[in-house]
Amino acid sequence: MMDILQTFFETVSKLGAVVLLPVVIMLLGLFFRMRIGSAIKSGLLVGIGFQGLVLVLNLLMATINPVIAYYEKLGSGFTTIDVGFAAIGGAAWSIPAVVLCIPLIILLNILLIKIKVVNVINVDVWNFIHFMIPGALAIALFDNIFIGVLVTIGLSVITLFCAKWVAPKWEEYFGLEGTTCTTLAFVALIYPIAVFLNKLIDFIPFIKNLEINMDKIESKLGIFGDPTFIGIFVGAFLGILTQQNIPTILTICMGFAAVMILIPRMVGIMMEGVTPIGNAATTFIKKHVSGSDGKFYIGMDIALGLGDPACITVTAITIPFVIGFAFLIPNMTFFPLGLLAQVCYLTPMIVLASKGNVFRSTLLSIICMYFVCFSANYFAPEATAMMKYAGLDIFATNPNATVTDGGHFGWNPGSILVSLIHRLTEVFS
Repeated sequence: MMDILQTFFETVSKLGAVVLLPVVIMLLGLFFRMRIGSAIKSGLLVGIGFQGLVLVLNLLMATINPVIAYYEKLGSGFTTIDVGFAAIGGAAWSIPAVVLCIPLIILLNILLIKIKVVNVINVDVWNFIHFMIPGALAIALFDNIFIGVLVTIGLSVITLFCAKWVAPKWEEYFGLEGTTCTTLAFVALIYPIAVFLNKLIDFIPFIKNLEINMDKIESKLGIFGDPTFIGIFVGAFLGILTQQNIPTILTICMGFAAVMILIPRMVGIMMEGVTPIGNAATTFIKKHVSGSDGKFYIGMDIALGLGDPACITVTAITIPFVIGFAFLIPNMTFFPLGLLAQVCYLTPMIVLASKGNVFRSTLLSIICMYFVCFSANYFAPEATAMMKYAGLDIFATNPNATVTDGGHFGWNPGSILVSLIHRLTEVFS
């Protein structure tokens, strides 16, 4: 029975978010008593919008490939492999105990809504890996399935509370009515850090008064402050910085300009599908949960926040600094090549906490990315232990390899906490 369930969930996970998300949205619509046609349409719109978002993010990655290739040449001599989030996520899916937590996470979410503890339903099933990876890590390090299950489920609950906290600010700033973010790393770690750092900046003379936001840029520069032109300027900045030839610089410029325009469009399509679900959920909650004020949020991927032009602008400025950290962090053993493709996911919560101030957002993104690189490097032994436990192919040919993931061992609070506790137990044992 256990094998059948694991096979089922592994098969579902391989469908990917593009297929999985519209199915979940459709089922959610039916649960909230939407007409079947409306529920199917909502699911399809969310799926189409997400597919478009993935394509645009792929365009972003293709656009910065020449930039990454330039920096990759600087990255020789590093001994730890940055395997990327796909490999580390796949490793978590291969461990039965954490995979079988998925139905428990969903049921617990519904129960917490029913007893009015939270008003968020997490439909971002694909990003359950943010709970599963620390759970798999706990099993690998402590050889204890119970601890792994407890970590996995516990993080899912923490995420709901963090998502509830950030929801009003999220929907107001990004204009994503009825939604919130339920991507653990960013609501439970990056956003609180950004809020704290913003409060510190408020005490620093001169710097506290520096404010650059996209609206001011557009009002000061006119048409040259339009997101299209900002994309061109950002592309030119990266192209010149990495000594690209003229045709490549122009290609990078057009790529960034396209991304700045297309991402908000794709998010808009997703919201066409999510909004009816949110309305149906609010009506359902008011009717069936006594004493509820009816305010209800759909938990979504951090990628929805990328529709704000400030996020892409800050991402582009931050990338060169991430490369620099490979040479500035003491005892750095990995080159953050895979992490470069993930920088864009860090910026939305920082931009949100900074209220769109591009100066503060850039400064805080650089600080946070230093922490992420340091953490991913520091916890490489724990990442390696987990990947060995999961049977990653790389160890078949190179049993002494050391691996890490710039994301999940850099900004996932669950992985960081489990790794720290393991270090402490080794010190005192």
